[in-house]
Amino acid sequence: MAHIHLEDGAFSLPWLALWSLLAAGVIALSLFVLRKGGMTTRKLAVAAMAASVGFAASQIDIPVFGGLHLNFTPLIGILVGPALGSLCALVINVFGAAVGHGGWGMIGANTLVNALEIVLGYYSYRLMRGRLKTGRFTSGFSATAFALIISALVVAGIVIVSGIQDSQQTGEEALPSMTVLIAANMLTGIIEGLATGYIVSFIGRVRPDLLEESEAERTEGMAMVVAKGRANV
Repeated sequence: MAHIHLEDGAFSLPWLALWSLLAAGVIALSLFVLRKGGMTTRKLAVAAMAASVGFAASQIDIPVFGGLHLNFTPLIGILVGPALGSLCALVINVFGAAVGHGGWGMIGANTLVNALEIVLGYYSYRLMRGRLKTGRFTSGFSATAFALIISALVVAGIVIVSGIQDSQQTGEEALPSMTVLIAANMLTGIIEGLATGYIVSFIGRVRPDLLEESEAERTEGMAMVVAKGRANV
């Protein structure tokens, strides 16, 4: 959901290089994890569909506060995991830049932000389902809202730290407008959290196998309980 909609030239070259290098590190780590752990064609197909939905959703503007949109990045993390999900984030941002949704130079920073949403969404959902034993709707909503609220703060931090070239405002002077943007992104994050909660609940009823990775801890725990019960019998 959080996205830096600035055009090329907004950030100076040193900051562009920094965010791009950090994003490249995240992608390299994701590729390493996938290569080490293996990846099935089925999981790759799910990731392709998730990336398509994420890209399509990001092109639909909500006409408030200059235009907001959903990305479903936490949902992507829940479905395909943090490593493959980070690659989906890169693909979404590359195609977004190709259609003018942010500058090409913003791909690195936006990939970092969206990868953070994916990682936080995945692990928050896994924690809530496995350790806290909450339902799918509550887990999907809470994980998404948490991930997107954090990413909204990160986006503001990136913009304030990097600065906008040719802008007459200092970081402190831009803080009030950034506060409004953060509040708008947080509100949108809650809306996306509700949507994700319903989607995860529906998937859990019709295709629970698609959630097997993010619910692995819960499944293993239930299996241990069943096994223990049989042993006692």
